[in-house]
Amino acid sequence: MSEQKELQSKSIMALVCFFIGGLGIHRLMMGYSNWWLMLITLGGCGIWTLVDFIQILMGNMNMADGRKLK
Repeated sequence: MSEQKELQSKSIMALVCFFIGGLGIHRLMMGYSNWWLMLITLGGCGIWTLVDFIQILMGNMNMADGRKLK
């Protein structure tokens, strides 16, 4: 069984998503396995990055295992 990723801060994830979200680093830090899709498409030309940024700010995006951001 794989170990859990460290619980991330909502504000840190919002900053990472805003500045380097097109690379999918915020998804990697949150434990998502599909982060590389954002890297290949540069965040869906910014659309997926914007959606993730809004979801993080609204509190609707959780860690990959379902835990809320702190």
